[in-house]
Amino acid sequence: MDTDAFETLRASYRGGFLGKAIAYDNRQKEIPASLIRSLRWHPVRLISFLDRPYYYGAKKKYLDWIASRHLATGRYDLFHSWSGDCLRSLKVTKRRGIPSVVEIPTWHRDGGKEKVRRSKIAAPTENISSFQRWKNRLLLQRKRFIEEYKLADLLLVLSQKAANTFRVRGFPEEKLFYLPRGVDVERFRPGKRPRKFRAVFAGALIRRKGIQHVLEAWHRLNLPDAELWLVGFVHEEAKPYLKEFWRDNIRVVGFVRDPENYLSASTVHVFPSQWEGSAKVTYEAAACALPQITTREAGDVVRNGIEGIIVKPGDVNAIAAAVEHLYGHPEIVEQMGAILVRRS
Repeated sequence: MDTDAFETLRASYRGGFLGKAIAYDNRQKEIPASLIRSLRWHPVRLISFLDRPYYYGAKKKYLDWIASRHLATGRYDLFHSWSGDCLRSLKVTKRRGIPSVVEIPTWHRDGGKEKVRRSKIAAPTENISSFQRWKNRLLLQRKRFIEEYKLADLLLVLSQKAANTFRVRGFPEEKLFYLPRGVDVERFRPGKRPRKFRAVFAGALIRRKGIQHVLEAWHRLNLPDAELWLVGFVHEEAKPYLKEFWRDNIRVVGFVRDPENYLSASTVHVFPSQWEGSAKVTYEAAACALPQITTREAGDVVRNGIEGIIVKPGDVNAIAAAVEHLYGHPEIVEQMGAILVRRS
């Protein structure tokens, strides 16, 4: 299970109301294994050779099926899950009158704009093999998410930007519960500022998180006595940008299990993501007292001009100007850092 799921489980366990959790794996030791059903050896592993969208969809549907069987016993008083994981389970909760809470990791499935009516042209199916038809049934289709939204009693949204994607589609305010992320402040702590200006980007190196815009802005600036650390798995889509905008003062750290050591050793965090629910890394950087150059799409933790600078997604000029501003004004970096220390 990932960090977010574990923290949710830990809170419910400490609160004394965890009945049963179902997860793909369970390697933690704090919560008794009797309360967690691990699907580590699930039969879907037999089709792990399929491309990720098919295998990913099959795993989620299997998890949903197992959860629905537990709910059908009537032993539970509340159901919590994540969008995409729980359509079958939600149908059971409706039949049995069990309240349900569904967490939205990012935004409404249709994005941030009001839905526009448009005609759809059906794709030809006569030439599709039976094997491909079977694979297609494994995919997580848009209608699955939409139906989950309707069936859930409460939707947990992680930022106001995410909440707005539901409001524009007519979801009532009482169905939306705004719940920002938390952070382990014992793990993520302020460190000593480096003598050299060090910008850090922490997260998967993918276009959605704005890595291409960070690299282009950094290349334009060509700042002396400065460096950029890239902390996260390097996806194929990022490699052309690394080649095009490479500078010798860029360090590709890659994926690490101790991002706190890199955040706390940096000057500023640059994270101009184009689409998140509420990026956990922005909370982690804030706990490390790092001023941030980020977007409202990344979440609500940064207040513009107070703990950092908010830019629009894809605005390379604004990203470059913000980096240059903090580079040239170390006193502002210290002021923002001091505010973050008090806030945490």
